[in-house]
This record gives sequence, C-alpha cells and structure tokens, in this order.
Amino acid sequence: MIIEQVTDFAPCHALRRAVFIEEQGIAEPDEWDDLDVDAIHLLAHEEDTPLGTARLIRVGETGKIGRICVVREARGTGLGAALVRESCARLREIGCTRAYLSAQCYAIGFYERLGFAAYGAEYDDAGIAHKDMEMAL
Repeated sequence: MIIEQVTDFAPCHALRRAVFIEEQGIAEPDEWDDLDVDAIHLLAHEEDTPLGTARLIRVGETGKIGRICVVREARGTGLGAALVRESCARLREIGCTRAYLSAQCYAIGFYERLGFAAYGAEYDDAGIAHKDMEMAL
C-alpha cells in the first residue's frame, strides 16, 4: 500500500462520494466546498485501487486534517492510522506546529490513540455528531 500526495484528486473525490455521501448519507452540498483547490490531497492505494484519502489545509502554523476516509474493505487494516500519521508528517514538513481535526464522535477513541485530544463542545456537522481534536506536532 502506498500513500502519496496527488494533484489529480478525482480518485479522492470518488472515495469521499462512496464513504461520506453514499454510505453515511451526507448531502452533496455539505461534502463539496471550494477548499479542495488549495488543499494537499493524500491518496492511499494498492496498485491502481484507491483505498483511502485525507485532505490537508494549512492555516498559519495549524494544519487541518479533514475528509479522512477509508473504503469499507480496507477498514481495520491500519490504513486509517497510516493516513493520519502521514498527514501529520506532511504538516510538520510544511512548518505546522499543531494539527487539528473535526472527528465524528464514534471515532474519538481512534484519534486519541494516535495522540489527539478532544476539546470543546460536541456539535452537529452534516447531521453527524462531531468534536474538535488537536495535537502538537
């Protein structure tokens, strides 16, 4: 399995459509925004098969990790953790000192095991309970 930065993010969009829109029922207008153009897109794949993706956005010294998803067939393999670790490494490389993400509440334990700490109140994002999490890089 390879995780790499891509400039053609059509495979990333296809993964996000499959996981967030089709599987989780998120409305299209809630998934798509104008931030993709300037973001760093990571794609995890095995040969020509896309398996997971993450989107990185830098705001000053903070890097936001978002749109993290893994196809159902690759869940439980460690791919999600590898995507988060690679995201943090990429953010460090571009000078970020803090990573931030908006976690679906069911995944808080997953992110805590990777070093993130939850903060603030729980909130609704696209009909799904979320909580902000952060980690020093």
